[in-house]
Amino acid sequence: MLKIGLTGGIGAGKSLVSQYFQLLGAPIYLSDTRAKALMLEEPVRSNIISTFGKESYLDGVLNRAYLSNIVFNNKKQLEKLNNIVHPAVADDYYSWHDAQRYYYTIQESAIIFESNFPERFDKIITVTAPDDIRIHRVIKRDSATKESIEARMSNQITQKEKIERSHYHIINDGKLPLIPQILKIHLAILAA
Repeated sequence: MLKIGLTGGIGAGKSLVSQYFQLLGAPIYLSDTRAKALMLEEPVRSNIISTFGKESYLDGVLNRAYLSNIVFNNKKQLEKLNNIVHPAVADDYYSWHDAQRYYYTIQESAIIFESNFPERFDKIITVTAPDDIRIHRVIKRDSATKESIEARMSNQITQKEKIERSHYHIINDGKLPLIPQILKIHLAILAA
């Protein structure tokens, strides 16, 4: 069973593309969703508290505003958080993958390359969209400011580099139809 990585910058449309692959039968592992759950469990929770302080949690709930303020403005702090969360997500993904029964699984993660994850996958798909579209999507989705989105984008490698390092590329610009692109990749993976 192949391990497929699905990546793309914030607002590129990874979630939408994942939904289409899921309709084709592919099991999808949502890294962000699982990371949020794992951050409430041990030993991740204790490691975050010992690294960033008791303020990291309020009444047992992750204090996202507190942590975001620390990590998205300081790459060293972001690296510390990633070094706690990413190994837990990797272990969780491998266990989940082994329990699936399909030709391939997809792990959706915005930071496959930033976290040196590419060797985990047999193939990698990158989803891209123009920066202005990405920013507009995230403002609408998260009610975020343009500046905060640009700060998050600055922590990700460029779309050009992601494309160069990927096996497949999906353009999600609202003009080029998604379904034919996804079907072509799905069939190529099945034939691999």
